[in-house]
Amino acid sequence: MTMMREFSAPPRAAEFSELISKKVEEVRASGGTRETVTVDWNGQQAHVEVIDLPLSSLFYNPSTHRIRAQRSHDAERDEALDKDPWSGESQDYLAFLLKAHPENTDVRDKDFDVLKDSLDQFGQNDPGLVTRHGVLVNGNTRAAALRELGAQSMRVGVLPASLTWADINAVELSLQLRKDHRRDYSYINRLIAMEEQAALGRTPEQIAKDFRIQVRTYHQERWILSTIRELNERSRAGGGIGLRLVDWEGAQERLKELHRLYVKLETVDRDQAEVLKELRLAAILLDFSKTDVRHINEDFLKAGLEQQLPMGGAAAAQPQSVSIPGLGLEVPAASSAVAEARAMNDEILRTAAVVRNGASDIGDERKAAAQDTWDSTRKAFDEAIEAAGRSARLRKRKQLAPARLAEACASIDQCVNDLVQARTSRSLDEEAFDDAVVKLRGSLLKLAQQAGRGLPQPGDGVAWLLEAVTAEGAR
Repeated sequence: MTMMREFSAPPRAAEFSELISKKVEEVRASGGTRETVTVDWNGQQAHVEVIDLPLSSLFYNPSTHRIRAQRSHDAERDEALDKDPWSGESQDYLAFLLKAHPENTDVRDKDFDVLKDSLDQFGQNDPGLVTRHGVLVNGNTRAAALRELGAQSMRVGVLPASLTWADINAVELSLQLRKDHRRDYSYINRLIAMEEQAALGRTPEQIAKDFRIQVRTYHQERWILSTIRELNERSRAGGGIGLRLVDWEGAQERLKELHRLYVKLETVDRDQAEVLKELRLAAILLDFSKTDVRHINEDFLKAGLEQQLPMGGAAAAQPQSVSIPGLGLEVPAASSAVAEARAMNDEILRTAAVVRNGASDIGDERKAAAQDTWDSTRKAFDEAIEAAGRSARLRKRKQLAPARLAEACASIDQCVNDLVQARTSRSLDEEAFDDAVVKLRGSLLKLAQQAGRGLPQPGDGVAWLLEAVTAEGAR
């Protein structure tokens, strides 16, 4: 669970606070129309003064929800940022993340350059928000863009001096959740923001309302973040590097579909639900598309396709029950199928942590070995998913003709109702109806010709159809 972090005041905080107070007083004393910005704070709206402040004196907010997940991009720089968020190195890291693509932090975000071009062409339309100590609460990305453009100052609204870091986070979140906000948080950062709100004691109903989602969607999002955190911990088994929150950006729809399948199966067969959960998570981690991941379903297990995957070896030492310390109780252990799926996924998680990590101290030999494991595992999944796709297409072809006939029957049933109504109102076009029946006869004759082929012992339905066609031919 994410805990609310209190940061120390940045360098020259008292000096900067005095500068802000002087500028605010100057604006108030100047008379005329003053620019203000509206802030939601403690359930009320406050209108705060807007002033110009030198960009060189402003600090990026280390607690901003905008890049909370992306901070895990570089574990060493993230740790240094936690220790001293106001150092030049930490502020440079925040600037780098603000310009990076949320799903791939190694790449510069095109949206950042769009913002930069807009600021260059039209200037700053909306003011940011700053604390009395010069920490940007809103407008961090705009500040990064303005600095690249060589701007010397930035328009900002000045927040009350009494704000705590919990207040600062709440203000930033309320601004983000306004309907007119132009740039959403990335998916994982939204999940973290919800988790943070829950840690403050807010109810699911309150959080769902703020995020403009249904309560069941809120619970789904909490399940997804909890699952991601569990997987990241499992990837660190035995120590060493692990997966990062940012590694799951871009998997939103696949994770949501996984949750829906898991909830549906869990009440019927918990073990099947757990196996499919592990297999789908592995496929998501291996970067398979949404349509590919969908092939990993109940039919996937029924067809035994999971046997084509690198599973096995985990069940041999699997205990039949697990003891609960202090209670003297034993509960059934996970089935061998679940244990095998988890063991396979643990290996994939550890491999992914090495393959996706850009740290230079991993070693070329270890990286190469991990890449080989990754490639062979992905090939095995690819073959199993391709086989599942062929099986699904075959089932669809087998079911297509009966489905078409069922649709035709529904149309004929509707035709009966239409015929009764037309006769009642004396509006039936008898000639057109007769032509349609002739077409029906032709269609049934063609259907009978195909249905009777290669069936030495036809069922009741086909036998009736053949008999009716034979009688038609005798006429």
